[in-house]
Amino acid sequence: DPASGRIAMTVPVMPPTPVSTQDAGVVVSAPRFPRAARVRAKAEFTAVFDGGRRTAEPRMALHWLADDAPARLGLAVSRKVDPHAVGRNRIKRALRDAFRHLRARLPCGAYVVVARSGAAQADGAALREAFERLLQRAGALPPPSPAGTMPPATPAPSSDQAPR
Repeated sequence: DPASGRIAMTVPVMPPTPVSTQDAGVVVSAPRFPRAARVRAKAEFTAVFDGGRRTAEPRMALHWLADDAPARLGLAVSRKVDPHAVGRNRIKRALRDAFRHLRARLPCGAYVVVARSGAAQADGAALREAFERLLQRAGALPPPSPAGTMPPATPAPSSDQAPR
């Protein structure tokens, strides 16, 4: 009101409360890696190393001990692989994510991945591919299907078998 010398203040109108996480701009992350899906105890790591099947490649080694419990993952990434915690955590994150996506297709058992120095230079996609190759070589995953959607061609009948 100009006569009274007061200044009128306007209060900004607040937008309505978001109804969903999409409206709020919140990105929902993938489900966490549950404790039941982890190899955690030293005794369990030892059992896998002593009695498990080992398959290796330059970036990592896989130890797999089949048992009755659902598939579980243990990771060993030492400072010899990468002296920086950021690099070691990047390797573990990529392997956990790959395992999370494959877990439903894996047979029961404990899977322990021991990273090697070659893993430090590999990006996430290369680590996931190496992990899948190791699982296939160990027999935990079926080999990839041949490329293409058509069934293999059947050979044409030979000329001596053609009807007359």
